[in-house]
Amino acid sequence: MLEVYGAVMQKFDIPKNLALIPDGNRRWANSHKVGIIKGYDLGIKKFIDFSIWLKDFGGETLTVWALSTENISNRSRMELNILYKLYIKAANDKKLLKTLKDNGVRINAIGNLNLIPAEVRKALDSIEKKTRTYKNFTINILIAYGGREEILHAARKMISQKIHNKIKKIDEAALLVCLRTGMLPTPDLIIRTSGELRLSGFMPWQAGYSELYFAEKYWPDFKKEDLKLALEDFSKRNRRYGR
Repeated sequence: MLEVYGAVMQKFDIPKNLALIPDGNRRWANSHKVGIIKGYDLGIKKFIDFSIWLKDFGGETLTVWALSTENISNRSRMELNILYKLYIKAANDKKLLKTLKDNGVRINAIGNLNLIPAEVRKALDSIEKKTRTYKNFTINILIAYGGREEILHAARKMISQKIHNKIKKIDEAALLVCLRTGMLPTPDLIIRTSGELRLSGFMPWQAGYSELYFAEKYWPDFKKEDLKLALEDFSKRNRRYGR
């Protein structure tokens, strides 16, 4: 893709599926001496901005980790309720819905959704239905998702299918079908913000040959220029896939 950036013509290799771990909302809030509600609210708004930036750069799919199974297990009920209320608010935000419509952005929610409250599931289902026909760009939101939990889920499902003769053998193809994220394209690039240098169980089956990019900034401070730098870095990678 070619983009006029200032007076210079830039050429990027754009990942077809970019994955994002938007980390650092709470630490941003603490560093700015504001409540975590503001940190998370800005984080959600930044995520929508990021999606449009990526689409404008030529991306096709964004997979974002919104809430992990570990978050649900380890964070306070108060903090989780803040997040849940913000998710519901975002799913019903008329301005956000118009932005998605104007840009042809489809939303999918993926994860062990039984772990989140019914009203959150209802809100996510609503935004999925409202964006179902949009085809310019896809956002996959991983919520109540954990890599280890997903693999255990897939293993149990394969064993059940084998017992009931629904699959002939347990192999990579059978596992992929049973993964919650099995229908998603493999991430070409995974970006994590806030300076943490780990994946924390993000899509362990698919991420084996993904390129990794770690940004120092907390997620609310991430800007379009930072995405451009990540894409420039990705363009320089030599992806050998074991060759």
